[in-house]
Amino acid sequence: MRFLTLGFTVLSTSAFAESFDRPIPQAQSATAELWFAAASLTLLIALYVVHRLVMRK
Repeated sequence: MRFLTLGFTVLSTSAFAESFDRPIPQAQSATAELWFAAASLTLLIALYVVHRLVMRK
């Protein structure tokens, strides 16, 4: 029974397998770059505020 199950598993996976097509990376849009820059600046400002709050204590 094990050989039968193993045989069906091997046959079913190899029979329906497709070749792997690598995804093509898309270029980043200007809007995405703008949002990334805004998020980066916000993060830096938040880190500076935390630094100032920690240094006061």
